[in-house]
Amino acid sequence: MKRLRTVFALTTALSAAAGAALAHHSFAMFDTKKEVSLSGTIKEFRWTNPHSWIVVTVKDANGVETDWSLEGLNPAAMVRQGWKRSDIKVGDQAVVKANPLRDGSAGGSIVSVTIAGKTVGGAPGG
Repeated sequence: MKRLRTVFALTTALSAAAGAALAHHSFAMFDTKKEVSLSGTIKEFRWTNPHSWIVVTVKDANGVETDWSLEGLNPAAMVRQGWKRSDIKVGDQAVVKANPLRDGSAGGSIVSVTIAGKTVGGAPGG
């Protein structure tokens, strides 16, 4: 009976921790019903936990540059989707598809990245 209580307590604790982790790493700020396509230059790439990041400098029709900060999944999840750390380098010309931020600012969640004809990416919204 003591073992059963211990297993139950451990299961309850792990379930609570998992819920908190999911809430902390929410993708709710991104509009997963919309997708933008950004053509630009990779300014920064961070292959980090808990989320990877790409900063892409995009020029509009008037030549005005805007840096878009785009959030990806953690490196382990990205590898499962076919990514390699070496796929993206600062200075690369890229087309990035992303779910934009709901507030309209220059940011989003990475859906895919195409560089030199090679596309890597996975499901939108994490």
